[in-house]
Amino acid sequence: MADRSTLPLPDYDQLPIGSVESRVRSLTVEEVEELLAYEREHADRLPVVQVLTARLEQLRAGGEPTSGDPAALRPEVSAGRTGSPVTPATSPQPFNPPPHGTPDQSGKPKGDRT
Repeated sequence: MADRSTLPLPDYDQLPIGSVESRVRSLTVEEVEELLAYEREHADRLPVVQVLTARLEQLRAGGEPTSGDPAALRPEVSAGRTGSPVTPATSPQPFNPPPHGTPDQSGKPKGDRT
């Protein structure tokens, strides 16, 4: 049984399923078999087992390892902006309480106005 340091995908245990699905496309039959055996022995996550089994069947049916979309190799890492997209130009206007008052400041009834 392979240990995690020799697996064909670095940091395999921390990869989300979307990343496993895209990264497994570049592996050979032997590498996918190794990952499948490791997965079944350790976490045995059903969605991951299904992804690995489906890819193994594709490869055994004549499929070839592909590089796939390089941007999809690590979808868990975003190269985009971080932080809040709100700017002073996109923030809402200040909120004013309704004209009839708030619970701590009652409004005047219409009949009492002079």
